[in-house]
Amino acid sequence: MDRDEMNGDLRDLLQAAFGEPPHQVTVAAVRRRLARRRVMEAVAGTAVVAAVIAAAIPALGGVFGSHGPGAAPGASRAHRFIAYVANTELGTVTPIRTATNTALSPIKTGPNPDAIAITPDGKTAYVASYVYHQGTVTPIRTATNTPLAPIKTGRSPAAIAITPDGKTAYVANFDSGTVTPIRTATNTALSPIKTGSHPVAIAITPDGKTAYVANNGSGTVTPIRTATNTALSPIKAGPHPDAIAITPDGRTAYVANDVSPRGTVTPIRTATNTALSPIKTGGGPGAIAITPDGRTAYVVNGTGTVIPIRTATNTALPPVKTGGDAHAIAITPDGKTAYVANGSRTVTPIRTATNTVLPPVKTGLGPGSIAITPDGKAAYVANFLQGTVTPIRTATNTALPPVKTGGNPDVIAITP
Repeated sequence: MDRDEMNGDLRDLLQAAFGEPPHQVTVAAVRRRLARRRVMEAVAGTAVVAAVIAAAIPALGGVFGSHGPGAAPGASRAHRFIAYVANTELGTVTPIRTATNTALSPIKTGPNPDAIAITPDGKTAYVASYVYHQGTVTPIRTATNTPLAPIKTGRSPAAIAITPDGKTAYVANFDSGTVTPIRTATNTALSPIKTGSHPVAIAITPDGKTAYVANNGSGTVTPIRTATNTALSPIKAGPHPDAIAITPDGRTAYVANDVSPRGTVTPIRTATNTALSPIKTGGGPGAIAITPDGRTAYVVNGTGTVIPIRTATNTALPPVKTGGDAHAIAITPDGKTAYVANGSRTVTPIRTATNTVLPPVKTGLGPGSIAITPDGKAAYVANFLQGTVTPIRTATNTALPPVKTGGNPDVIAITP
């Protein structure tokens, strides 16, 4: 079954379940919510069909019906780390105080919050609500955890990235084929920038001069010059680019092309905006993380493996076996360990020096997103199907008691 047939079957399935096409639950949204797009590969199975319906129902609620709070002056940095967790079913964000692993009062956002980005100074979290008719982004003032007035974007905002100077947030609007810049000083939306079809991921160079937007529907990447908010000529990637990451030196953007079983990664030379030869990964690569020294890009393959790529030569190294349905990855600030979320209720640590796996760490059901504190002491894993977040102590790779959040926690961002 090819991708178009699979997408059609999913739309038919959702229409049969709810009587009409649910506009707020696009195929892309379902793909993210179900093990970050991996379960769809087996859509012909009845168990998967049931899972798709189960995952889509909560998201239909909208159709039918740096500094944590109270941080004392002189408090240690650890006490100021707050993890913000988007709960798609409830239309809320749950802040978690990482020093004590306690959940604070939920913050109301728009329906189906599906992406979060935090300004470099840690003062504001921007939360995108994945809504087809009228997408919005809700700014949250982190000092008080109060939501500000929502900002209108395009349809189905699916990703956010903020410039290193914190002045502009760029929002990829999946169903509008645009990117909305937001001036963070005033929280005002600027004129939308036309991209390719179905922009689904965005990354900004370390110097802040260029935002790169992966267009899932058109197989391209659109560079945006941030000084003028103008789109440059699109760069051809592989079919269905689904994730993008940029090396710390800003010289290369790596784009994961999610086409199982012939997935690839396209390197882009940012100085000239030219695509280099694709790197074969196999599987359906859907997430990328790059080590802080820039030497290795780790590509989550969706088939229970991670492919390391040596960036100096753009060569794929032998695959690292993790767990079934691997779909998310985060690397510690010291670059020593990569943590991979698996659909099998586990997280697999990988020792990057040798690319060897350590014993898996048990989490809750449906781990779908992972983030690491800036001091590297803890990883936080959102368990989509269990309404919890599992903290992991990185020094010992032990899971701590789960923190209750809300319905279907989908993404996590932690204050700097």
